[in-house]
Amino acid sequence: MRKNLTTKTIAIFAVLIFFIFGIIGIPHGLNGSALKDSILNRIHLGLDLKGGTHLILQVMVDEAVGIATDSDAAHIQQDLQQNGITVGSVTKPDPNHPEAIQITGAPADRGGDIRSVLNSKYGNQYDISSGANNTWTITMKPSAVAEIKKRALDQAIEVIRTRVDSLGVSEPVIQEYNLGSDQILVELPGVDDPARVKDVIQSTARLEIHAVLGGPYTSEQEAIQQLGGTVPLDSVILPTAPGVSRSGGVSYYQIKRTAEIGGTDLRSARVGQDQNTNEPQVNFFLTTTAGDHFAEFTGANKGKDLAVVLDNKIREVAVIRDQIRDQGNISGGMTSQQANDLAMLLNTGSLPASLHYLQESTVGPSLGADSIHQGVMASIVGMLAVMAFMLFYYRGSGINADLALFLNLVILLGFMGFTGSTLTLPGIAGVILTIGMGVDSNVLIFERIREELRAGRTPAVAVDQGFAHAWTTIIDTHVTTIVSAAILFIFGTGPVRGFAVTLTFGLLANLFTAVFVSRVIFDANLNRKQRGEALSI
Repeated sequence: MRKNLTTKTIAIFAVLIFFIFGIIGIPHGLNGSALKDSILNRIHLGLDLKGGTHLILQVMVDEAVGIATDSDAAHIQQDLQQNGITVGSVTKPDPNHPEAIQITGAPADRGGDIRSVLNSKYGNQYDISSGANNTWTITMKPSAVAEIKKRALDQAIEVIRTRVDSLGVSEPVIQEYNLGSDQILVELPGVDDPARVKDVIQSTARLEIHAVLGGPYTSEQEAIQQLGGTVPLDSVILPTAPGVSRSGGVSYYQIKRTAEIGGTDLRSARVGQDQNTNEPQVNFFLTTTAGDHFAEFTGANKGKDLAVVLDNKIREVAVIRDQIRDQGNISGGMTSQQANDLAMLLNTGSLPASLHYLQESTVGPSLGADSIHQGVMASIVGMLAVMAFMLFYYRGSGINADLALFLNLVILLGFMGFTGSTLTLPGIAGVILTIGMGVDSNVLIFERIREELRAGRTPAVAVDQGFAHAWTTIIDTHVTTIVSAAILFIFGTGPVRGFAVTLTFGLLANLFTAVFVSRVIFDANLNRKQRGEALSI
């Protein structure tokens, strides 16, 4: 008995030391400041405690559908031409329905061939139908539209996460928000330049290279007038970015709608220096496949203009003087910081669609400090009150409960330190609730022991029966609460998840302390008593 008790005691002390290390790690000194810094490095503070920026973003997923159908429309026209079928146009007639493509001016005698070409390559994703006046309508299937929207949302989350990580923001929360509404929650603790972070997050950074068909024009109205009042369906009018035009203002160009090079063709980007002006520039490099296509395009179009387009603004217009294969640059009007940000954006990939800010709020560090102070004080006062009650009501056995309660708190904080969990204000509430659950478990056990003693059982038998009969109830209450916490974690957002994490860790720790540790203390106490001596409970 003594040997078994010694082994269990050593195990409890080993667990205590292990989780204390999880809380403080290896401090760089023994003074209070060093210990505090060590704890904060192990247990991260959430947005509501550390201060920072809270954003809710709307992903414009219809744009992703439009980009996909733009590309497919260009490929449809090429496929028909390769099969000797000349049509009037392949366009998207309704901007409000980007999933629909229309073919006009189709040869009446080639209907079977057109359907065969469309079915062979696009039948899986599109519903294909013919109409009056030799028109064909190709509509993306709802399942394909839903898949593109879901992929756009997932890709936007990953791109934002990569960009935020590149900015060095610690412990950010980036996840889907309000399921089914194509929204993203972004929480950035400790951000000292929210305006820059917002610009970096919001930039789609979609780099494209288009053939220039006309321009420059002084205004969009002049461009449309020069084109006879309407813009051809295969082209668009885009402005230059500030500082790009030689006139010093903003110029407009007519460019081909379909890009020769798109954002997915980019292999890498890095900051360089313009040899003529010594200003910062961004050098970009294309993938092998894209480089081969670009070499073919530039080799066949020497002397013509091409435009480098970033986020629907022309950043550079250049004459093709020689064949270009796999690299180019963006220069002019950039500071070193802007060049670094642009290179980072291109390297982290382009957003599949633009973002709109639905909600923005900032939590100041002073508010966070006040929340920490009040939360910690509430925890300390609550724990001391509970410990005093247990000592008063259960006498000597109250010491048992208080020791188990203290170890419970150490294990909970150690769990958070080892797993790198983020402590939020609701998380502190979870800690307080864990204290209450720990007391509840001890009360169940102690009251059962009292019942056994009143029934005439010896102290040893009463303790054994008390733990045996209370075990089922403790497991039942803890499992149901952990299931509830799991649901909160799955469907909740940042602070709510913090509450679920601390509550779950605390309940798991409580199962160990209330059942195992408390039993070992009782056994050690009974082992020192004389046979028949009363138990202080």
